[in-house]
Amino acid sequence: MVEPGLTAKAALERKVVREQIMMLGEASGVTVDYFQQDPSQLTTHGYTVLRASFDDWFATYAEQQGVVLVDGIKVDSLVEKDGVIVGIQAGDDIVEADVVIAADGVNSLFAEQVGLRRKPLPADVGIGIKETISLPAKTIESRFGLKPGEGAARVIVGGTGLVGGGFLYTNKESVSLGLVLSPEAVAGQSRKIFEILQDFKMHPAIAPLVGDGETVEFGAHLVPESGWRGVPSKLYRDGFLMIGDAAGFVINTGTTIRGIDLAMVSGVAAARAIISAQGRKTAVGPAYMQHLNELNLLPTMKLASGWPEITQNPRMSGTYPSLLNNIMQQLFTADNSTPEKLSKTMLRITRQHVSIGELLADGWKGFKVL
Repeated sequence: MVEPGLTAKAALERKVVREQIMMLGEASGVTVDYFQQDPSQLTTHGYTVLRASFDDWFATYAEQQGVVLVDGIKVDSLVEKDGVIVGIQAGDDIVEADVVIAADGVNSLFAEQVGLRRKPLPADVGIGIKETISLPAKTIESRFGLKPGEGAARVIVGGTGLVGGGFLYTNKESVSLGLVLSPEAVAGQSRKIFEILQDFKMHPAIAPLVGDGETVEFGAHLVPESGWRGVPSKLYRDGFLMIGDAAGFVINTGTTIRGIDLAMVSGVAAARAIISAQGRKTAVGPAYMQHLNELNLLPTMKLASGWPEITQNPRMSGTYPSLLNNIMQQLFTADNSTPEKLSKTMLRITRQHVSIGELLADGWKGFKVL
């Protein structure tokens, strides 16, 4: 789908060979680590990036292909004529265009202006906050079991007591540690969100991974959390398309989070649609939808449509990580007492955390999603 050889030129950090899921208890953690280094599977690997360097490279590369980049300009509104979007207005200046593409994030003001979506509700989004922590490359590789150039991507469940989760990605000479939390859950806290992140950073299972590092960057971002239900029923008007977060193209299954790749795929679909329409504004939108389907973006979004009901369940980010950690604690406890049967231990601990009815209900919902 991308230009051959472009991946080798891109400002990428590390190729992800370890996909990890960590579930945190109060002072413990359980980690599942999937390792894949088979050269025949290289096309399935993801990469970590730092947006500052990646976006700069991407913009420069686009300019080399003939794109005119104008940054630092606030676009005030879209320009509409006879029901067709014909350009943008910035201050007193109007720039006309055959097609305007909205890539202005989950709270897309342009999509609202043209009537394609409403303002997002708190339940529709997650608050993402990230800290980039500088560490020597050899330290990162030692702590995460990596070779030079290899990377790890860790999704973290639990540890905050709030609906949402965390992530820890390895870069060349830094790690990215962050949280994506429910705005409603954060609003009910006496702590500010950066304080929640600092408490998370000091968790006994996380602190050794980022210790001795220097914080070099903070970032925050609103993330679409509604999955397919958050995608507007119509993604275009004549002369206007929505892509990326503006279109709601994010998938969070609790084990993987896909956003940047879907944004890029939607950008490719938009470009192909504009080319195939050959200047016919009314043909661009239908062509865009066709290319989104052909590139499997819409089918993938639909397939993952049930996941928000699972990931936004408070028990997924609080009860079940604690339950698993308590079971593992009992499993690895060795003393002079006579141990009880493992199944009896698991049932006893489970009942301390969740009712059997709730467990069965959550399990059935999860089964239907899968």
